Amino acid sequence: MCGRYEFTAEQCEEIRQIADAIQRKYGAGRWTPGEIRPTAKAPVLVQEESGVAPVLMKWGYQLPGTLVINARAETVPEKPLFRQSLAAHRCLIPATAFYEWDAGKRKYQFTLPEEPVLYMAGLFDRRGGEDCYCILTTAANDSVKPVHNRMPLVIPRKQTWTWLADKVSALSMLAAQPPELLCTSAEAQFSLW
Repeated sequence: MCGRYEFTAEQCEEIRQIADAIQRKYGAGRWTPGEIRPTAKAPVLVQEESGVAPVLMKWGYQLPGTLVINARAETVPEKPLFRQSLAAHRCLIPATAFYEWDAGKRKYQFTLPEEPVLYMAGLFDRRGGEDCYCILTTAANDSVKPVHNRMPLVIPRKQTWTWLADKVSALSMLAAQPPELLCTSAEAQFSLW
């Protein structure tokens, strides 16, 4: 599961360009970089006729009585809720990190080694008059498994265009093993001491 992630423009030129494009498109004050939580609006990358474009969407599919923020990559092709999104509304969620909590409620930050940005596979839809997205998750690899049994489906940079543009290849990517990540204690990073 992925319940929080980081989008910090100061850490990465690529993220700064996405943030600047969002500010130009939607105006100042509509969105602020930082830690992204469910129901918040955040930038996602979608394929448009002119190419890949950042757009602002709400995190989570609102259903009666529940908010769906994650979808299991293994089962999305079978689920009516996600079938149309998988066919035609795939997106990438750019992040500088994502967070998970272990059984002891300790917070950990995961990043790509030697890469300032990671791209999480996602789906989007229009619900209640608002564009929204969810993050696809998969079984945790060895770098995440000590903390949590699920993790976002991280798409390697060289496959980002394929995820957005090629439906057949995107289906095969649902079963791909995500890259190994760097894990650090987020609690230590934000300690007051």
